[in-house]
Amino acid sequence: MKKIAIVVAVCIALGLLVVGLGALWYVHTKLPVRSGNVTLQHLTSAVTVQYDERGIPHIEAGNQADLYRALGYVHAQDRLFQMELVRRAANGELAEVLGPALLDSDKLFRTLGLREHAKATLANLDMNSPVGQAITAYLDGVNQFQATHPAPMEFDLIGIPKRPFAAEDVLAVTGYLAYTFAPAFQNAPLMTFIRDKLGPQYLSVFDVDGHPEGGLQSLASAAPGRKSHPALALGPDDWNHLNQLASISRGALQAAGMGAFQGSNAWVISGKRTVSGKPILAGDPHIGFSIPAVWYEAHLHAPDFELYGQFQALNPLALLGHNTEFGWSLTMLENDDMDLIAEKTNPANPNQVWSQDQWVDLQTRSETIKVKGQPSVTLSLRHGPHGPIVTDVVKNNPGSTPIAMWWAYLETENPILQAFYELNRANTLDKAREAAKKIHAPGLNVLWASASGDIAWWGAAKLPQRPEGVNPLFILDAAKGEAEKPGYYNFSFNPQEENPARGYIVSANQQPGGVVPVFGHYPVPDRAKRLDDALQDIKPKWASDRAALLQLDNCSGYPKRVLSALLPVMEQVISDPNQRAFMEPLQKWDGCYDGTSVAATLFTQFRYDLAKAIFEDELGEARFQSLLGSEAGSTLLDHALPLLMADAKSPWWDNVKSPAKESRFETVRVAWTNTLKHLEGLYGTNLVEWSWGRTHTITHIHPMGTQEPFGWLFNVGPFAVLGGQEAPNNLTNRAGPGPWTVTYGPSTRRVIDFGALDKSLVINPLGQSGVPFDSHYADQAERFTQGGYMHQHLSAADVKSHAKETLTLAPAH
Repeated sequence: MKKIAIVVAVCIALGLLVVGLGALWYVHTKLPVRSGNVTLQHLTSAVTVQYDERGIPHIEAGNQADLYRALGYVHAQDRLFQMELVRRAANGELAEVLGPALLDSDKLFRTLGLREHAKATLANLDMNSPVGQAITAYLDGVNQFQATHPAPMEFDLIGIPKRPFAAEDVLAVTGYLAYTFAPAFQNAPLMTFIRDKLGPQYLSVFDVDGHPEGGLQSLASAAPGRKSHPALALGPDDWNHLNQLASISRGALQAAGMGAFQGSNAWVISGKRTVSGKPILAGDPHIGFSIPAVWYEAHLHAPDFELYGQFQALNPLALLGHNTEFGWSLTMLENDDMDLIAEKTNPANPNQVWSQDQWVDLQTRSETIKVKGQPSVTLSLRHGPHGPIVTDVVKNNPGSTPIAMWWAYLETENPILQAFYELNRANTLDKAREAAKKIHAPGLNVLWASASGDIAWWGAAKLPQRPEGVNPLFILDAAKGEAEKPGYYNFSFNPQEENPARGYIVSANQQPGGVVPVFGHYPVPDRAKRLDDALQDIKPKWASDRAALLQLDNCSGYPKRVLSALLPVMEQVISDPNQRAFMEPLQKWDGCYDGTSVAATLFTQFRYDLAKAIFEDELGEARFQSLLGSEAGSTLLDHALPLLMADAKSPWWDNVKSPAKESRFETVRVAWTNTLKHLEGLYGTNLVEWSWGRTHTITHIHPMGTQEPFGWLFNVGPFAVLGGQEAPNNLTNRAGPGPWTVTYGPSTRRVIDFGALDKSLVINPLGQSGVPFDSHYADQAERFTQGGYMHQHLSAADVKSHAKETLTLAPAH
């Protein structure tokens, strides 16, 4: 028996060894190859790719076609699964591989028609133009890698078949990324409900006016006496459809593992204010976190072109970049470029809607969505003079009001790829301005600087003219002509600055001033004001390290604005000695979200409990979720709270579900009690355990990471992180009860000093590679959370001295 047991044990051990070796071999076949020689079709000469210590490819080619072909190849070997997933998201094909849970997302993007728009745009794009040739070469590199290598691990686990990538995929993905900027599906129905169902007194605490003056100052009080607006004729079914649409829109932004683009910081500083005497460019776009990371870094060099860029999946053109001559960063302009429109249907023909004084036929098309494990679903989708009927995503009930979507991305010429092709080469102020003019949607702030000394900012968007009195932050009434667009403003009317006397320009998504009002979904101005206050200080002069410290600033003036009116109320209504003791951290708080801060934890929980106690009874659960916003938070809620705290007579304070009439005192007391009960349930009564570093963490989630064991295998974290809502270090999350998992923040941090390029700084929140178990999958994650940076290598000598591996791509003969 003993011999049998030994034999069995040996067999089991050998079996486990074989399985283990097999697993190691399997993983090894999926890893990127960064050294050696590889042959590539259609190259005209050999291309050298030197990988540095972060896995960044520095590509040296004899011409631009070879350069883009090599970029496609190396980009695919690091990010092929990301490319496939975002393509499927844009085209409405996720349910085919991920199952029925993604069906609503697919319905939404089929209704938007990104694929059809991409095909139409492609038909008008000259593929023999420079930008067309760049796309063609890049996709050839992507497809050659895919055809000659094993599929990514995720393809095997999910069952994704390989398919070549095409130019229409590039254009569709561009549309998908543009869509992630647009919060209209949540904000417009919510604001319309408050206006039409609750009334002007309820609407007054929300900042929905145009403010053509712009600036960094917050509203001091609620807007008095708003004019009444005739209510839209929307029934209960219509409101339910809009609630469902808002929920689907929130979920769709996370479906492809590509976070929403909603914020950002960027600034440019004149050489007169810097140690080096040359401009400094700093930028950290705020995007939802994902695995892989949003940006792919690559350094491109050919005899007639050089750029160190940050690239998106399936795009050969850098959206952020620099070289020895110039550089740029982006923030969201936050202009409202998406209208929701209540159509008026013809009583005699429900397939007609009213537009420009006549009945117009709706166009209908059929779409079939494949669903993994279930029968395919066929959709009947309608499109009218104002855009697609987006409520068809939910249900087309006879008698319900069709809601159309007008979106500048679909309705303007929008040569955005040409714009970024030119911006990648814009080494003069005039070239950069001309490139910015070609960005029609989404609206972007382009901040640009050159080694020759120029600094500039352009609010880049095609701004529509609207009928007088029309506010696109509400659902528009087609019957009254509110949806019509007489034309567009000339780019000269857009907000912009070139070489201002103050010597710097800062953009943190604040409302821009300008000749015409730019309606938008702007965050509170506290983050921009914090940056502006710091940049006014010229002593000491600015250098890369000082700019990096400003990016890592954890403090915000927003909590003080909320608490200035709230704490006196709490002093009057909180009588319990234990509850008053917990107020002390808030009374002493400086607004900084530091690791040891107890006040940051208290404030964040209290903010949610206040919002819930104030708004949920009138709005209901679905609309309250819209008020809480996306993973980046809620601009509507953030604007409302300081105004509401100072307005003791607001009707919001009353709980309409109770027979009594509550005041500000009762509602604040209820919210504070709930806050303490929740936090004590999590951490006990010892305040030391309530520190921000314990309650505020980040875990990077792989698209498959919500299910085990894939979460254990693929997710990265958790890490304790500092920063918080509307601080420059804007590591934040959707409003909700603690503990808080950060879902949104700086997607990269860059500081470029044109007088000391060797000291340029960068950090990625995760790593360069999207391949699980690769050495560069998460090698920057911990450094990022600790506020660390690494250097970018641009000069030939610097690249050579930091090269760890070299891959040669040779022409196939």
